[in-house]
Amino acid sequence: MDEDNVWNGAAALGFYLTLAVFPTMIFLMALVPYLPVAHVDQAIMDLLRQALPTRTAEMFSGVVGEVASERRGGVLTFGIAAALWASSTGMYAVMQQMNIAYDVDERRGFLHARATALGLSLLFVVLVIGAFSLVVLGGVIQDWIGRRVGLSDTLLLAFVVFRWVVIVLALLVAIALIYDRAPSRKRRFALLTRGTMVATASLVIASLAFRVYVANFGNYSATYGSIGAVIVLMLWFYLAGLVMLVGAEIDALAEARASTDNAIPRDAALTAD
Repeated sequence: MDEDNVWNGAAALGFYLTLAVFPTMIFLMALVPYLPVAHVDQAIMDLLRQALPTRTAEMFSGVVGEVASERRGGVLTFGIAAALWASSTGMYAVMQQMNIAYDVDERRGFLHARATALGLSLLFVVLVIGAFSLVVLGGVIQDWIGRRVGLSDTLLLAFVVFRWVVIVLALLVAIALIYDRAPSRKRRFALLTRGTMVATASLVIASLAFRVYVANFGNYSATYGSIGAVIVLMLWFYLAGLVMLVGAEIDALAEARASTDNAIPRDAALTAD
């Protein structure tokens, strides 16, 4: 982590992700009214309120509520290119940091790299919509069962677990895709690796712990005033970037160890033992 300057890399990701998150959310929520799934925007906002500190979630709610309140063709026509380009800047920064973590040079041309960043950003949007569509579908099934047989505590707990399993799986797939496609190298896609599991679990735990800390101990409004919500958002993205880079470092070390072990002839390995 010290050799690859992970701490400063996470700070850079926090900055670029803060710049990219609002164009991404605007593009995402502009798509939602055109989809045949109701209340996906509400499911997204419910998660944000649970994962983010209160003031930061309220800031998101204002932007999302304004965009999602009506079908805005302008966002999907004239603004689509600018929104996608801006949202891909965060992913492009992630790609550069992944190259450092995996100790590879960027061999893709500028257009190829930008196209990859755009593709990963679109995949992220699709994963978000798909995951929360499943969450909404689970809520519909829950209401349907409740009207017919009633809702027990066990059934309510089952649907809460279902919701978080879907969200965590979507997060795991997103991280695995980033680890696979963001660095400038080729490898076989792997969903469950040491790095993806550590990054997914750590991101969930760190997000919830940070929310509790800000709600009970960190009074950022007293220090930063009206921009306290933005500062909290940047700190949350810093934590997210740090967790992703640590997971990438774990995977990079595991791959290097595996390639070294495979390169040692069996007789030499037995002699060494």
